[in-house]
Amino acid sequence: MSTSVCRPAFFIIACLSATAAHAAVSFEKDLLPFLTKKCIECHKAPYEENGKKKEPKAGLRLDASWAIVKGSENGPILTVGAPDKSSIYESVMLPKDDDGHMPPKGDDLTKEEIALLKKWIEEGADFAGWIGSTQGMPAGAATELAKPFKPREHDLFFAALEKEVKPLSDDVLAKAKAAGAQVAPVKVESPLVRVDFLTGVSKCDDAKAAAILPLKENIVQLDLGRTIITDAALKTIGQLPRLVSLDLRQTKITDAGLESLIGLKKLQSLNLYGTEITDAGLKHLAKIKSLKNVYLWQSKATKAGVKQLASAIPGLKASVE
Repeated sequence: MSTSVCRPAFFIIACLSATAAHAAVSFEKDLLPFLTKKCIECHKAPYEENGKKKEPKAGLRLDASWAIVKGSENGPILTVGAPDKSSIYESVMLPKDDDGHMPPKGDDLTKEEIALLKKWIEEGADFAGWIGSTQGMPAGAATELAKPFKPREHDLFFAALEKEVKPLSDDVLAKAKAAGAQVAPVKVESPLVRVDFLTGVSKCDDAKAAAILPLKENIVQLDLGRTIITDAALKTIGQLPRLVSLDLRQTKITDAGLESLIGLKKLQSLNLYGTEITDAGLKHLAKIKSLKNVYLWQSKATKAGVKQLASAIPGLKASVE
């Protein structure tokens, strides 16, 4: 949970409302009217009222782009292009009973309002030339975020994986959890999930592993380390089209079982620590060209086998030490 912005600063979120769903979000046309109506009274330049000086709450001003870029007395409130790293967005996604949930009182943001805020940040939090009030503006103050947003390769990869993936239903999740699986989204609002059996590794067998099949379109990370699965479970795993990371450490899988993983076109990380995998199994892995990291410490693979695997997949990092 982020706590870098105190309660008054978070109240900005309550000022946002949904407009066009597909057009680029305009700060001045789409957001400013709501800020002016609902927020700026408490978040504007200092002024006097009844002989007393009124300061913006939390030191946050919303009446100027340079002031929003500066943030509150607790620091920046925006990370360009990354809603999940912007405290202004994270706070509205917290559970209602969380102390950091915003707004603290009144109606929560609607899905449309949250989507509008998210889209504006994803598009670069661009003020498009709007400056606003210049009262108290320091010389040379930034009126736009300093660096244009450039999506990371990792973020683009997962964004592509999310396309056309539907969120899991409560019924599907309940059945997976009943089998002992722990399921969690990889990030806020993502339909992609990570799955593990860490609370019952000694009871997770091939049958329990098969219980995750209804989740197959959504699973990108799977941890079956230290479970009692056999090669039969690898046939289940081979049906997960978006699997990126797989942990099979200290299981009883064999070289032959790895052949079931050849069809995993998105697999990048594979942990085979403490297994009986030999160089024969690595020949199967050589056909998974998406692999970037293979962990083979305390396995039966040799340096020569690892060298041959690395030559088959350019850029692969693999070691038995």
